[in-house]
Amino acid sequence: MNTQQNHFAQVSDFAGMEPELVAMRQYLHANPELSFDEVETARWVAEKLVAWGYDVVQNVGGHGVVARLTSGSSGKGIAIRADMDALPIQEETGLPHASRVPGKMHACGHDGHTVILLGAAEYLARTRRFDGTVTLIFQPAEEAGKNSGAQAMIADGLFERFPFDAIFGLHNHPGARKGEILLRSGPMMAAVDTVSITINGKGGHASRPHLTIDPVIVACNIGVSLQTVVSRNVDPTETAVVTIGSIHAGNASNVIPETATLVLSVRSFNPTVRDVLQKRISQLVSSTAEAYGATTEIEYQRLYPTVVNSQAETDFARLVAEELIGIDNVKTCPLIPGSEDFAYFLEKKPGSFLRLGNGRDSAILHSSKYDFADKSLTTGAAMWARLVERFLHV
Repeated sequence: MNTQQNHFAQVSDFAGMEPELVAMRQYLHANPELSFDEVETARWVAEKLVAWGYDVVQNVGGHGVVARLTSGSSGKGIAIRADMDALPIQEETGLPHASRVPGKMHACGHDGHTVILLGAAEYLARTRRFDGTVTLIFQPAEEAGKNSGAQAMIADGLFERFPFDAIFGLHNHPGARKGEILLRSGPMMAAVDTVSITINGKGGHASRPHLTIDPVIVACNIGVSLQTVVSRNVDPTETAVVTIGSIHAGNASNVIPETATLVLSVRSFNPTVRDVLQKRISQLVSSTAEAYGATTEIEYQRLYPTVVNSQAETDFARLVAEELIGIDNVKTCPLIPGSEDFAYFLEKKPGSFLRLGNGRDSAILHSSKYDFADKSLTTGAAMWARLVERFLHV
């Protein structure tokens, strides 16, 4: 590493902060708040940022917190985002810092994401080795699925009130080594849609099925037929998923019910494929039901779009990561069929969404046994600090 590169933040610069970062992360983990309820989390975050000298605006798009710091005279700006909300899951880790709130848990690592950005915030406020404006976005309600925190903050004028040139975010990645950084330009995380299907038949006695239109049989045939939507309608070089997550009908063995319901999760990376999936699912459901004499009601909700990382910003983030932790610790991220509302930011601004290793033996995201890897905190904080310094180079 040359002298100029040494001028920028390094992981070692955060070694002395590690105990404090761990304590903050474990405090947040023990005190989770769900989407749209992040009142105390937002207050706690804002108080720290104010104490470090940031201009802080609260209640942006709900409980969102936006903090800005300007150094030098450049008009250039960069934004970094962290999400703050937890999930409605009963924790089963047995850890000393486990959730104190029954039925609520930081099972996706947003506690770690928040503290990583706070660590970078403290360092940047103390050192101020950048020329321009850094905007830190602490976002609520990423887990909402629809009407999410990103959408709400954008609707509340995020881009107009707090202008910047590019935006970056990260998510922890179970299965990758702790502190490893994964990047990918172009599509990285899937668009997600939810489909609710109601099949209307004609109920009756189980002993006289010929007098009914059995919605259970219709639902079963639809369920099997849906397995061909991807395999027979989507180019094999593309990636898509159609999953039936819920199917319900009836309450008794001797009663054929009036209705049956299915709920699907549909994921894709290509807008054209997304359109094909919606068209074929709707056609298949309607035609199958019609063949049995039933009718259907289909509610097709398009939720988060695809996370599409811009090439230049991803290349820049990769360069920074390689400088920081070495080329062997920076990997190309595989396509991820999970979704992220950071996609809404990337529809408006150039930027990149990174993944940070959470350990090869980490429990999966949204598991009751999950915990964020505290050993990744200093790497994440140093990555954000160095990215800001390099982007706003004096």
